[in-house]
Amino acid sequence: MNPVREWQMISTDPEATARFYGEAFGWTIDRANPLGYRRVSTGGGTPGGIWPAPPTAHSFVQLFVAVDDVEGAITRAVEHGAAVLVPRSVLPDGDVMAVLKDPLGVPFAVYTSA
Repeated sequence: MNPVREWQMISTDPEATARFYGEAFGWTIDRANPLGYRRVSTGGGTPGGIWPAPPTAHSFVQLFVAVDDVEGAITRAVEHGAAVLVPRSVLPDGDVMAVLKDPLGVPFAVYTSA
């Protein structure tokens, strides 16, 4: 079983998105990082964040699925119709991640924690 361990909103206006969810639902938004990422605490459950969308993208929500083997997960997903958007990458904190889209075009990420 591979659980969803994190989520993020990719937003064309991250500040407005953070303000809306903070005010409407009382979520705590932490902006204390150099990359512009906004870590979100909803008061329980799965943690998430808000990230600026690339200039040509639209806003969407992305799930992060925890896996033991990122390469193996990529292979299995592609065999079932997924496409790779961002190949396997090692992040600054040591996590390993790839971003794919499912056969319907919905993006998701697979990752292994450092």
